[in-house]
Amino acid sequence: MSEAAGPPEPLRSPLHDRHAALGARFADFGGWTMPLQYAGVVEEHTAVRTAVGVFDVSHLGKALVAGPGAAAFVNATLSNDLRKIAPGQAQYTLCCDDETGGIVDDLIAYYRDDEHVFLIPNAANTAEVVRLLRAAAPDGVEVTDQHRDFVVLAVQGPRSDEVLEAVGLPTGHDYMSFVEAPYADSQVTVCRTGYTGERGYELVAPNAVAVELWDALLAAGEPLGVAPCGLGARDTLRTEMGYPLHGQDISLSVTPNQARLGWAVGWKKDAFWGRDALLAEKQAGPRRRLVALESTGRAIPRPHMSVSLTPDVLLGEITSGTFSPTLKKGIALALLSTVVDPEAQVGVDVRGRRELFQVRPLPFVDTSVRES
Repeated sequence: MSEAAGPPEPLRSPLHDRHAALGARFADFGGWTMPLQYAGVVEEHTAVRTAVGVFDVSHLGKALVAGPGAAAFVNATLSNDLRKIAPGQAQYTLCCDDETGGIVDDLIAYYRDDEHVFLIPNAANTAEVVRLLRAAAPDGVEVTDQHRDFVVLAVQGPRSDEVLEAVGLPTGHDYMSFVEAPYADSQVTVCRTGYTGERGYELVAPNAVAVELWDALLAAGEPLGVAPCGLGARDTLRTEMGYPLHGQDISLSVTPNQARLGWAVGWKKDAFWGRDALLAEKQAGPRRRLVALESTGRAIPRPHMSVSLTPDVLLGEITSGTFSPTLKKGIALALLSTVVDPEAQVGVDVRGRRELFQVRPLPFVDTSVRES
């Protein structure tokens, strides 16, 4: 008898050896071994807020929907309305369960033209998003999983334009727009997006130019205070902005209405996955919502800590919690009952001690990411 197959080997970025040479500490992210940190989370976080940081986020999925009517097909399945944008623009959207409206994944759609839409889902959900789209695709529309064909580099921070210009890549285009640019006998997609709240860009490049591009970005950024950044800093940066993370703040058990992502739903569209369930929930009002909490003391919240209005009235739990390097205090996102007042103080069970937190609006840090 043959032995049962073990778990699959983790995937590695084409830049893995570069990260190791820089002293990166690695961790598993969606089946990929990726850098968690180099010099340290706080140092890398601060570099992005004050200068510029470069992240390898090649674990993110990549899928191409192509063929006659590809854009119309995507628009009839994913939540947001592609008709609101033009070719050359990108859009945050959701893949929802058709019966419950729960979030299968959140992703970015690059609208190239009516016959080509490039999608960037989360690493752990890429296979499922591709499976669902393939199963629903009409004749002539092909969904191709390109997960391993490209690297994705995020250049984030107030000096990101200077770094890109130094390596010959275009800058200055509008927020949530992208351009294709030549680089080293290849083509790089330069999109004005990011997950940090800072001005920045995400570069989608063929694996063949990954090392050359990474080296060039770090060399160009050296006099500007660049830092290679791991996914630990990416997490603290996105939490300060209140950006949700799939698998923590959003999931199949959480709907866009509950996650305050109704702005990413094309409510006037005739069709998208989960439409009926989400419209019904919107009309009735969700029973819980994602809210922001800020520590009134020194407590640091973590996921799954319970949140209560009084010691006897449970409201929900923390979904993301961390120390904010910018605010120098504990911050969190939590899924709480809608009975909670938007200005309430609540208690969080931090290792058996009830610590007070203030409900507050998002973002925790205003970085004016959309400024041109």
